[in-house]
Amino acid sequence: MDVAGAPKRTGRTGIPEPGGVASHAPGGAGTPTAETGLIAAVGWSYFPLAFLARLPYAMMVVGVLTLVVSGRDSLALGGLTSAAVGVGAAAMGPFLGAAADRFGQRAAVLVAGCGNALALLLIAWAVYAPVPDAAVLAAALLVGATAPQVGPMSRSRLVGAILRTVPVLRRETAMNRTMAYESAVDEVTFVVGPVVVGVLAALVSPAAPVIAAAGVTLVFVTAFALHPSVHQSLGHAAGEVAPAPARDLFRAPVVVVVLGVLGIGLFFGASLTAVTSFMEDAGHAEEAGLVYGALGLGSAVLALAAMLFPERFRLTARWLVFGVVMLLGAGVLAASNSISMLLLGLLIAGVGIGPTLVTLFSLGAQRSPRGRNATVMTILGSAIIVGQSAASAINGRIGEGLGTGAALLLPAVAATVVVAAGLTNAVLVRRSGPAR
Repeated sequence: MDVAGAPKRTGRTGIPEPGGVASHAPGGAGTPTAETGLIAAVGWSYFPLAFLARLPYAMMVVGVLTLVVSGRDSLALGGLTSAAVGVGAAAMGPFLGAAADRFGQRAAVLVAGCGNALALLLIAWAVYAPVPDAAVLAAALLVGATAPQVGPMSRSRLVGAILRTVPVLRRETAMNRTMAYESAVDEVTFVVGPVVVGVLAALVSPAAPVIAAAGVTLVFVTAFALHPSVHQSLGHAAGEVAPAPARDLFRAPVVVVVLGVLGIGLFFGASLTAVTSFMEDAGHAEEAGLVYGALGLGSAVLALAAMLFPERFRLTARWLVFGVVMLLGAGVLAASNSISMLLLGLLIAGVGIGPTLVTLFSLGAQRSPRGRNATVMTILGSAIIVGQSAASAINGRIGEGLGTGAALLLPAVAATVVVAAGLTNAVLVRRSGPAR
């Protein structure tokens, strides 16, 4: 099945019909559009609130790195602590999603948000306190483990709103546009977050970004948890559906989507370290972040453009087409011998990444086992972090040991993982029968 939100139960493929959700027949004249129904369901205030609530997550890794390098005067420890933040988020993210599915988002996000604000303040204190480096690493791990996962939670809410309010025949369009918007917002926050960190660290102090992130978390993540849109999320706590068995999370159609997202995470990490190595060789190491931003720029623009794709351009085909575009961009990166060629490769790769992420999150929403939408969304978010952390560590060693030329090859390996997962998905869809 290849239509997001279509009410078809196919147990063999693990693409369940949303249980207990009212299906609306398409109305005649005067029926609200899919977009109008979704906005009315969550309210206009939801969108700026969800944007601000996910900003601290985008500030954490860079903020902790900046804080530790400055406060402990150790680049090595800074790298370890920023990696610990990613490991904590990746390890606990799926459990937070499962808690949201079981007990409701309000309780899960409130507890995580309050814990995260305290963890951020703890590491801001620990870095300058007379405590061993191990204590700083433990605090960084706690920062990641308590990350509220606002992005996946937001997707879960909007999916629930679509299934409740949008007529069946309009759900595919609504789902595609919603996932395009969510992916673009993620890209924008991960561009804005590091900029905010840099400004605060330069104008105030290295601890200011982390303390500011704690304050924003306490205010806006709490507001996100308490927002009325929380009732739109699908979960057992809402009394709508009994959750499917946990083993359904390991069915092939779900696993292949996770592998695709993991490949994109690998690409992020591999390309960041490769660009850093290239710019260091060129004598412009301080500009690596600006050059790497070309990837996010292309990705955000094309993620929004995915809203305009026609319905006949199926999700399976999108995955393969834009995965190949990613691979082409990686090929240009591998052959780069100038900064302009490096920028070109990043822009081409970004053109492929944006729509591919939209497609993967759309398929993740479609194939989530009954009552486990938030769990799947947080697993996908964690897969990006795992891939990024692993590739950063591996390609960093490759760059140091074998040189920049070798490091520039790893993004192509990551893009190959995305394309291979897309081909596997196409086989699974074909075996499941024609899409309805």
